[in-house]
Amino acid sequence: MTLSSVLDQLAKLPVPVTKEQEEDDVFSLCRCCTDLIQFVRPFVQEARLNQCSGNQLEKSHKTASGQDEGAEDELRTELLKFCMKTLSQPLLDVQIRDPDTLPLSPLRTFASEILDILGAVGESLPSLLFHPLLKRKEVPGFLEEEVRYPKNSLASLAHLVFVHHLAADTFPSVFSPLFCLRSNMEHISILLSRPEDSRLQKGLELYEKSMVRVEDGSLPADLLEIKTFLTVPQDLVKVMTVCPKHDLRTKGLKVFQLSIDKFHTEAKYRFFQYMLRTSNHSGVEGYIIKNIKNQIDAALQPGNSNIWFEGAHLLPLLRKVFSLPDGPETDLLQNLDRVMESLNLLRYLVIRDKVTENQTGIWTELYKIEDTFMKPLRVGLNMSRAHYERELQGTMENKKKKTTDKSVLSVSVGGDVLPKMTSESQIQALHSALHTFDMIESVLVRIEELTEVKDGLEPAGELHPLKT
Repeated sequence: MTLSSVLDQLAKLPVPVTKEQEEDDVFSLCRCCTDLIQFVRPFVQEARLNQCSGNQLEKSHKTASGQDEGAEDELRTELLKFCMKTLSQPLLDVQIRDPDTLPLSPLRTFASEILDILGAVGESLPSLLFHPLLKRKEVPGFLEEEVRYPKNSLASLAHLVFVHHLAADTFPSVFSPLFCLRSNMEHISILLSRPEDSRLQKGLELYEKSMVRVEDGSLPADLLEIKTFLTVPQDLVKVMTVCPKHDLRTKGLKVFQLSIDKFHTEAKYRFFQYMLRTSNHSGVEGYIIKNIKNQIDAALQPGNSNIWFEGAHLLPLLRKVFSLPDGPETDLLQNLDRVMESLNLLRYLVIRDKVTENQTGIWTELYKIEDTFMKPLRVGLNMSRAHYERELQGTMENKKKKTTDKSVLSVSVGGDVLPKMTSESQIQALHSALHTFDMIESVLVRIEELTEVKDGLEPAGELHPLKT
């Protein structure tokens, strides 16, 4: 009852955000955590003695009636509940600082003590951390499995062990990086699915630490059949695109690229297919297309040939790339990143891959690309430019009619009402849009010139599906 009451009060205290706040203990959280450890220490010592193998004879004598045995189980259960609650609050929200940053950290000491208590009550750290992958035996007691081992608490524990290396002297180093990654993906998914900055930060750190130990290009494609290897990238996309903190968005992009680098060639191919199908974000799609270009470039290097980024296997991926979401009516400004990266990839292919070699199959597929991508893009460009030129002309005429330059205009572009702004700002925005269309058209024209020059040449023989 005491532990439950104290933890309820502890959860109400603000968490120190800066190093100085922890040093000065401005919210009294550090002092409370230190006193709490002092309070539970005698009970932990009793639980440790009960676990000691040298005490088995005395234990069997004490528990002959079964009453003391029940008390021991209840003691272990209450201490386990205490550890799990503190791992969730406050430790999941606390930023643990390394000894180099803060030599004397009460919160780091508190976290270490909690991990020590887990061992005292007979809980194995590897068993807890790899809980998602291991089938645990039934544990007698009044706690159900999910109540006994809350997912948030296990995610917090994984961050303490793998990022801050707490309890490293008691944690075996025999587990492979791939096994650790597979298990941690469950914890990472829990952390990245939360909106709080502290949880997102810890999810990104745990993902990075888990990936760094894995060899580049080693993760097999069958991992993508595991749910978390698809849901975690989706969570990463949300961090990269909608998180308000710039440093978290930047960190998310770094970890996203790191995860791509760790995949085997076939896994990269399948991952790119999945992301192009599900991301629904122009910037992310553009980033994926840039990665596809890099993989094709690597495959075309002498001695680096592979079946996934050239030939018949590449064509289905290229068809996904060279398409417009809404055909000629696609919003080119909203989809600018995807459109420009697609054009850059197409320009690269027609320059790099000779017609007589046709390693990528681009020359066999070119007539389809013209019909599904280049011609609709040309129509869309003409429609968009005409619309924006008309809006620009109308805005400039309206400006002349106004008696003051401070007049505020409301203009509708592409069916959406743009934010109210002065006429000068509106004209500048419309000019910027027209400049963007010119930039798209310049690349498109260059591609058309390159393909026309080589039209007289016959592409290399028909591509046939390759056996994997």
